[in-house]
Amino acid sequence: TSSLVIENDNPVKYVGRALKDEEFIRSNVPMTKEEVRTVSLSKLGLKSDSVLYDIGAGTGSVSIAAALQSPDIRVYAIERNSAAAELIEENKRKFAADNIEIIRGSAPEAMKGIEAPSHIFIGGSGGNMEDIINAAWALEPRAKIVINTVSLESLAQVTGILNKREDISSDVTLMCVSKSRAIGKYNLMTAQNPVYIISLERKEKDDE
Repeated sequence: TSSLVIENDNPVKYVGRALKDEEFIRSNVPMTKEEVRTVSLSKLGLKSDSVLYDIGAGTGSVSIAAALQSPDIRVYAIERNSAAAELIEENKRKFAADNIEIIRGSAPEAMKGIEAPSHIFIGGSGGNMEDIINAAWALEPRAKIVINTVSLESLAQVTGILNKREDISSDVTLMCVSKSRAIGKYNLMTAQNPVYIISLERKEKDDE
């Protein structure tokens, strides 16, 4: 019997770089695209000691990008689709993002028993938007929430929450991205789905 130990003295450490979409193992699972991902992470404003819930994590692109910002950031990728959860596992291994824990299940139920978040990214709510937001703030009232939605129905859910509550400050960005593709000798712009990037925070008492 023999054993071989290989040690890499100079591993590649990705720090704060924007990952290209083609770097991810993807299959047919929806993914937060590069430009939207970068702006969403900017809106989150993660710190080195942040705890991030990535809800509806899909391929794990946001989880991976967040985890690579600092090895001290703790990321919980919550995903109910088993095929997507397997993809997150594959991408986690590819990028050596050991600070990601994959939680299989639907939010908000899957959020039980996890340490309280400092930040929440909602890429997919499964129709449970208000319950997820309420559960997150029950765990940590100061948590920053960033939501991505392409559907008017999900946007209506968020605006309905804002209309009912006066203790939330919000910021809404509509992001429309077009990318070039070659057709013969010409390059034409192809539009992606417009994405609403919604940032939510609880107001401080003095702000109310």
